Amino acid sequence: MDFSTDLLMDMHRRMVRIRLFEEAAGRLAEAAKLPGFLHLYVGQEAVASGVCAALTDTDQITSTHRGHGHLVAKGGEFRPMMAELMAKSTGYNKGKGGSMHISNLDVGMLGANGIVGAGAPIAVGAGFANKYRDDGNVAAAFFGDGSTNIGAFHEAANMACALKLPVLFICENNEYGEFTPRDKTMAITDIVDRAAGYGMPGVIVDGMDVVAIHEATIEAKARAVRGEGPSLIEAKTYRFYNHHGVQNLGLKYRTDDEVEVWKERDPIFTFEDRLIEAGTTTRDEFDTVWAELRDDIEDAIQFAEDSPFPEPDQILVDVYSDTPASSDTVGASSGATS
Repeated sequence: MDFSTDLLMDMHRRMVRIRLFEEAAGRLAEAAKLPGFLHLYVGQEAVASGVCAALTDTDQITSTHRGHGHLVAKGGEFRPMMAELMAKSTGYNKGKGGSMHISNLDVGMLGANGIVGAGAPIAVGAGFANKYRDDGNVAAAFFGDGSTNIGAFHEAANMACALKLPVLFICENNEYGEFTPRDKTMAITDIVDRAAGYGMPGVIVDGMDVVAIHEATIEAKARAVRGEGPSLIEAKTYRFYNHHGVQNLGLKYRTDDEVEVWKERDPIFTFEDRLIEAGTTTRDEFDTVWAELRDDIEDAIQFAEDSPFPEPDQILVDVYSDTPASSDTVGASSGATS
């Protein structure tokens, strides 16, 4: 497929936004400025960017514990994202979601998820609603290779195919489930082999190539919109940092040589080289994008640091609770649900 310069530059910008946000988050975590766990998406930017560039704001996505990149690619803004990671009241979820539960329904991001494989059934629910409303929207579920060993994934895939729901299953196969290599947890090499068991087509794409990802997503989305049901896209990719944070508590389960080989295929820098060689743009134009987005990141960090933490009387607002909220705890218009 031939894509416009505007689209190519848009996908580049999405990838750079993810990279800069994630690297900044990693630095903040190491400086003990972020509470909780942090799972970085650095290296996998092409997958989220290629997929989300093919979706609209009304299409939905579900995510994983490694979800910042998905939200950034779907249109998430730096300020409320950074504030959410710092547990501030100005965050997308008012400081209550944090890294692993960040969401923004306005752009169709139904939430990151700390439970492995749990996003797939949520995407199927959204897909069912889309089909019921006949609104032309699709739901895309992002998940890792390890998620395909989880029962929730198989139930979701079976239901989506049986009902021919407009769902895209996007497997980000980075070859590791936390610290364990894929070949230690499953007998197959390619996740896409599992698609046939549910009666849906599957395709393997280079997860370090944003154009390849985008092309596969366009085809899968068109099939879903035509009422032909789900597809499985397996993106062979790699995360440059460890499972948790940057240093990962000193755990060593990958060789330095392996990581360096994958870094040579960096999805952003190789894409820039291709576009410059093709005469699509110049290095100066790319440098301008990087500089502008670095300024945006610094602005978001300052915004988050200056923002207040949630007040105690907000503890049950927008949160489901087993016990009704009393007026003297959260106020008469708390919005809490029992």
